[in-house]
Amino acid sequence: MVHHHDHHHAPKTHTRAFQIGIGLNIGFVLIEAAIGWTTQSLALLADAGHNLSDVLGLLLAWGASYLAQRPPSRTYTYGLRRSTILVALFNSMLLLLAVGGIAWEALRRLQNPTPVPGMTLIWVAGIGVVINTLTALLFFAGGKQDLNIRGAFLHMAADALVSVGVVLAGIAILLTGWLWLDPAISLVIVVVIVVGTWNLLHDALGLMLDRVPKHIEPLAVRTFLQDLPEVAQVHDLHIWAMSTTETALTAHLVMPKGCPGDGFLAQVCEELHHHFAIDHATLQVETGDTHYPCRLEPDHQV
Repeated sequence: MVHHHDHHHAPKTHTRAFQIGIGLNIGFVLIEAAIGWTTQSLALLADAGHNLSDVLGLLLAWGASYLAQRPPSRTYTYGLRRSTILVALFNSMLLLLAVGGIAWEALRRLQNPTPVPGMTLIWVAGIGVVINTLTALLFFAGGKQDLNIRGAFLHMAADALVSVGVVLAGIAILLTGWLWLDPAISLVIVVVIVVGTWNLLHDALGLMLDRVPKHIEPLAVRTFLQDLPEVAQVHDLHIWAMSTTETALTAHLVMPKGCPGDGFLAQVCEELHHHFAIDHATLQVETGDTHYPCRLEPDHQV
């Protein structure tokens, strides 16, 4: 049996992005809360509270990125890499709760539209658009490979959308005096955010339950292993996510002539990494001796 470990895909901490994003957002929350308090605008105070939940989301994502770097210990033999999956799941649930709150408030206001200070709303929300868009862009590139970072990106992109909606509502209210536009635009934005967040929740839940990561086709991996020279059969194949960026594999290779040696195993692990981005492969070689059948051979056996 061989364990082959590869650190090429170790989770990046994105420290600079988190520092800038958290700093900008805390500043914005303070400004928005102060203006909301002085103008007695419930909308601005509510949005400041919502933005505070985003700061929490960013702090959680940053914490998970940091924990993923921790070395393995005697009790946590994989380190704390899986915390990135846990936080991606938590962040998606936090987002759904936040938009649930926005939808509830919007429906209440549709029934009973309240006057809003149009111009103040436009200015404050305009600042929000800039800050949230800048923060979202910091995480845009990393979000493609890392579900945890995608959670941070979605959080900030959702906020930028909400702020755009507030700006549009403010302009429309100033022009038409239609107070119902504010909650109506909010509801449209809620639908857009829920669609994006649902995918994040689905992906994070899948990784928590050890689903094969989306970028890997399990049949292609099985075929690759079966086509190796001298390999008669492959069984007990498992592929799962160790973190939001790293993938592990275990498999039993039946090789009647025995293991060709460390060079063969190292080569297979290198190719698994190169072709499928599998970082941590553990391969067990068996000769297929009928006196000692592998009890994990049947597909239904785990």
